[in-house]
Amino acid sequence: QVQLVESGGGLVQAGGSLRLSCAASGSILTINVMGWYRQVPGKQRELVATITSGGSTNYANSVKGRFTISRDNANNTVYLQMNSLKPEDTAVYYCNAPGVRTMSKPYKNLEVWGQGTLVTVSS
Repeated sequence: QVQLVESGGGLVQAGGSLRLSCAASGSILTINVMGWYRQVPGKQRELVATITSGGSTNYANSVKGRFTISRDNANNTVYLQMNSLKPEDTAVYYCNAPGVRTMSKPYKNLEVWGQGTLVTVSS
């Protein structure tokens, strides 16, 4: 079984910074893409950023230039550095790994989500 555990959320004033972490654990063989999504109550979950094992990144337009995604492949951990935070960034942030391969099922792609961490940006 594979788990994603997020940390680093909290309350910050507008213009401030936070760094989210997400560590994957379990009998992991490979994880190709890891990413962050966010959701506000009553709205659909939206993509924030993704990163491949090779380091290619993709960002939502709303966070480009302010957020940076990075990854430690050796420790199966992904980070999201969030700078110049705005009140509209307030949401529950979820870590996602859509293509996890495990030692017990090396040819099957599993999608795993973290439990979410709340980020609140006050104005």
